[in-house]
Amino acid sequence: MAVGVLGTAVAVSNQLRGERRSLWLIPPLLLIAVLVVYPLVLVAVESAPAWGDVLGSVEFRDALIRTVQVAVCSTIGCLLVGTFLAVVISFVPFPGARVVASLVDTMLALPSFLVALSFTFIYGTAGILRTGGFLTTPWAVVLAEITFYTPFVMRPLLAAMSRLPRAQLDVAASLGAGPWRVLRQVVLPEVRPAMIAGGSLTLLLTLNEFGIVLFLGAKGTTTLPMLVHTKGIVMFDYPAACAIAVVQSVLSLGLYALLRKALGGRRARLD
Repeated sequence: MAVGVLGTAVAVSNQLRGERRSLWLIPPLLLIAVLVVYPLVLVAVESAPAWGDVLGSVEFRDALIRTVQVAVCSTIGCLLVGTFLAVVISFVPFPGARVVASLVDTMLALPSFLVALSFTFIYGTAGILRTGGFLTTPWAVVLAEITFYTPFVMRPLLAAMSRLPRAQLDVAASLGAGPWRVLRQVVLPEVRPAMIAGGSLTLLLTLNEFGIVLFLGAKGTTTLPMLVHTKGIVMFDYPAACAIAVVQSVLSLGLYALLRKALGGRRARLD
């Protein structure tokens, strides 16, 4: 009898404890609802009158294509430059390697428009190189994004390369493998997850980049974030701006979900 009463008391106590824990979920859910869900719903409702005009607009289609082109080209450039620099810093001893690695961390804290500003002093009509109209081309935007976002690829690669067993590299070299073969068959396969993670993050960030595109003002480089700014701030066409913002959000969230699924499937296969 006493055991039954004790068991009932324990069950009631656990139930009350579980209810208290559930109460702690209410504040963060309310915060998310107010700061995230409500603004998104408001934007979606406000966009309703403009969907027909936006989706049928050549300007919107060109901006969508340009956004994807710039993001993909910038990500490929970041992967190539970031991998090269990470390999040099990790495996090619030279004075100041630690200083260079520290500068990588510093770049992560800088705003993107500083890179665009520096480009005006280097490539502008009155700049050091005086490359003429290069600064107003889409390639200037791509180069600026590669300059700014390469550290987002380098940082995980440097961390992954620092954990590589040196004995594994020494064994490969002792078996007659040259530096390029060791890099291709030993180093790169080991750091591929870090490369994929850095590349995925860079793709998402460049897809939504606004400061560099706005500051450079490149002709023919109207991306979706830039088009939202033009419609909403310059032309006061808020329904159109909201519709484009919804497309941008869906594109980003869809890409994020796709990358998560791909990375999750890869981890499952490895396990």
